[in-house]
Amino acid sequence: VQLQASGGGLVQAGASLRLSCTTSGRAFSSYTMGWFRQAPGKEREFVAAISRGGSVYYGDSVRGRFTISRDNAKNLVYLQMNSLKPEDTAVYYCARSRRTVWPTVTAEYYDSWGQGTQVTVSS
Repeated sequence: VQLQASGGGLVQAGASLRLSCTTSGRAFSSYTMGWFRQAPGKEREFVAAISRGGSVYYGDSVRGRFTISRDNAKNLVYLQMNSLKPEDTAVYYCARSRRTVWPTVTAEYYDSWGQGTQVTVSS
């Protein structure tokens, strides 16, 4: 399976961006999908996850500002990011998990990863 994230860019603080992640392969709707991010010099951080049933969960730093959604017909998962802050600057990765544990916040539970898209928020 291949995952490809897109939609990153350079924006000012307070702006919005929408990331997309397209996946190949079958049975997209059977998987939990997640977004993680990694800033320079920092560990990979959980951002958001959406279960196969549509349940969502967010990291504390983005809750209330970011929204994860999925379109099973198109094999797409989105991350709508509003009220962006400079501390949101990172490479954002989408990932797929076969685990049924919920919420799926641990990177080790995800078996397939996209290549990442850079998000830079200027102050």
